[in-house]
Amino acid sequence: MGNDGGSIPTRRELVKNAARALNTTELKATQQEAQTHAWTWCPLSNRPLNTPIVSDCAGTLYNKDAIIEQLLPKDPDTPASILKEKEDVLQGRVKGLRDVVEVKFTVLKEGKDEKWVCPVTSKELGPTTKSVYLVPCGHAFSEAAIKEVKGDVCVECNESYKEGDIIPIVPLAKEDIAKLVERIAKLRETGLTHSLKKAPGSKKRKKGEISAEIKETTNGVSNGKTSDAVKTKLPEQETANGQTTAPVPSGIKNSATASLTAKVLDEQSERNKRRKQGLNDNLKSLFSNTGYSAQTHKSGDFMTRGYSIPKKN
Repeated sequence: MGNDGGSIPTRRELVKNAARALNTTELKATQQEAQTHAWTWCPLSNRPLNTPIVSDCAGTLYNKDAIIEQLLPKDPDTPASILKEKEDVLQGRVKGLRDVVEVKFTVLKEGKDEKWVCPVTSKELGPTTKSVYLVPCGHAFSEAAIKEVKGDVCVECNESYKEGDIIPIVPLAKEDIAKLVERIAKLRETGLTHSLKKAPGSKKRKKGEISAEIKETTNGVSNGKTSDAVKTKLPEQETANGQTTAPVPSGIKNSATASLTAKVLDEQSERNKRRKQGLNDNLKSLFSNTGYSAQTHKSGDFMTRGYSIPKKN
C-alpha cells in the first residue's frame, strides 16, 4: 500500500451500508431456505434425501445409510474434524438404530417428478406444510389431517399410537421443540428409546441424571463416549487369496436393514481400497525399477534428471 501512485481507501468509502437487523420478510425468507434444505438434504452425509429415510427424536430427517455408516466402527484414517462435525450434527441423540424411526412417505409421481403427499388431504408435505409422523409405525401426514381424524389408530396401518408420539418433522416452533425434549426425557426415564423399543442395558435412573443428560444433548455437547450401537465386532470374510472383505452384519433381524448395512460396508471397504491403491500408485511413481541412469537422460533438468553414482568398470 502506498508508493505506487494510488490511494488508500477509507472505511467510509468501502462500507456503504451500516449493519442492521433483518426485517420480518428477510427472516421468513431465511427460515424458508433453511427449511427447504432440511427437507431435501441429509445433514449427516450432505447428500439428497433418498429412501429409506429415518428421523430422530428431534424430528430431523436423515438417510438411513448415513446413520448406519455413522454407527459402524470408524476408519482410523478418518480426520478428527469430520468425526467432530458429524457428532455435532447428531448431538448425541442417535446411539443406535433404536433411536431413529423410518419415516414412510406417500409418494405421488407426476411424470419424472416425485413428491411427498399426505394420504388423507393429498397436500404436499414439505417446508410449506406443517407435517408430522407417528411412532412407532412412521407414517407421515399433515398436522391438519391428524387433528381432523379423531382416534388413536393410524389410518394407513391401523397401528395404535399415543398423542405424545406425534412427532413434528423439522419443527421450528419453540413449543414443539420443548415437547420433543420432554418426551424423550420421559422415555429415557422408563428405559425406552425414540422408537419405543427398550434401550439396551437400560435401567431406571434418577431424574437428576436424565435431566443432566437431556441438557447436554440440547446444548449440543457430546459426552465423548463411544457409541453403543456397535459394540460387537463384526466377523470378516476371507477370500481365497487370504485378503479380508467387508464385515458381514450379524444379529440384525430386519432383512432390509441387514442388506443396507452390508451395502454400506461394501462401499466403505471399496473406498478404503481405492484410497490405499491410489496412495501406492503415487509412491511407485516416485521410483523406478528399470535401472534409471542420469547419463542417458541428459536432456532433463536437475529436478527430473536425478542423481546416480557412476558404475566402476
